[in-house]
Amino acid sequence: MFKKRYLFTFKISYLLVFSLLTISCTNNDNKPSQNSDTDDQTSKVFPLTDPNNSGNWVLNTSISDEFEGNKLNEDKWHIQGTNGVYVSNFVGRSPSQFSTDNVRVEDGMLKLETRWEPDYNFNPKVDKNGDPYENITTAAVISKSEFVYGYLEVKTKAADAEITSSFWATGNNTELDFFEMFGDHKQPHKLDKERELWWSIHDWTADGQGRTTYTEHHDLGFKVVDGFHIYGYEWSENGIKVYVDGQLLSEAPRDVINAYDDITNNNGGNGSKQNYVTTFPVRVWFDQETFPWHGVPNSKEEVGGDGSIDFEIEYIRVWQKQ
Repeated sequence: MFKKRYLFTFKISYLLVFSLLTISCTNNDNKPSQNSDTDDQTSKVFPLTDPNNSGNWVLNTSISDEFEGNKLNEDKWHIQGTNGVYVSNFVGRSPSQFSTDNVRVEDGMLKLETRWEPDYNFNPKVDKNGDPYENITTAAVISKSEFVYGYLEVKTKAADAEITSSFWATGNNTELDFFEMFGDHKQPHKLDKERELWWSIHDWTADGQGRTTYTEHHDLGFKVVDGFHIYGYEWSENGIKVYVDGQLLSEAPRDVINAYDDITNNNGGNGSKQNYVTTFPVRVWFDQETFPWHGVPNSKEEVGGDGSIDFEIEYIRVWQKQ
C-alpha cells in the first residue's frame, strides 16, 4: 500500500514539475522582447488621417521610435557630436553649438535641450561668417537608416525660447524641412512666428548650392509651445501633403513645386525647373538651432527662465507603401 501511494505521489509530482517546466520553456521561447513587443503594437497603429489603413501603409521600424525607456536607441540614432562625429560637419548654427549632453529620453519622450552654458568648451573656430560659438548649447539627433517616400507622423511640442524646434531630412544633396518652429520672439513684427509652420525644400547639388526650391508658411492658429500636436507628411513621387492634428493643412503637387517662382529660383514659374528635388533616400533629423536673423537668447533668463528649455518629441512613425 505504501509503495503504491509513493508511486502515485511520485507520478503526480513528476507530472507537475514537467508541466511547469514545459510552460516555462514555452513562455521563454515565445515571449517577445520588450522592444519587439513595442514594435509589434506600434505596427498596428496607422496614420491619424488613415486609421483604417486604406493606403496599405507598413511601419518602417528602423526609423520609427516611441522613445520609451531611459536612453536613446543609438542603433537607430546618431547623436550629433558623439565621438567627435558631426554629420555634414555641422556643429550647430552659431552662436549655438550641439552638445551630446543635451539629449535624453524621459517620460516616454525624446527631449532635446537648449542650455545657457557660457562655460561650455565651445568650438574655437568661427563659422563661415566669422561669428563665434558661445553661450548656448543645443542638440541634434539623426536617423541612421534612410528611406525614400512614405507617411511621416510626429507628436511634438516646441521649446519656449528664441530657438528652433526642427524636424527635417537630408540626403543625396537634397533637404526637406518639415518644420522649423520658433517658440518665442522679442521682435514685435515677428510674433506671428510663434504660430507658424514653415516647411521648405532645398537643392544642395553643385548647381543648387542650397537654394530654396520651394517653401510655405502657415499660421497654425495656436502657439507651438502651448501643447503637443501631431504633424503628418505624406511624401510621394507626386508631391507632399501636410496634416496637422489629422486635418489637411496644405497640398503641394509636384508640378506646382516645379512651377514655384521666387527671387532665389527666378525660373519664370512655368514648371520647367525641377524644383522637386527630394526624390532620393534621406535621413531624418530632430534638432535645435539659433537663427540670428530672428534673434537669439541673450541671457539665462531668456532660456526657460533658469537657463534650460526642452523640445519634446513623443514619437516619430514612418510608414511606407506595402
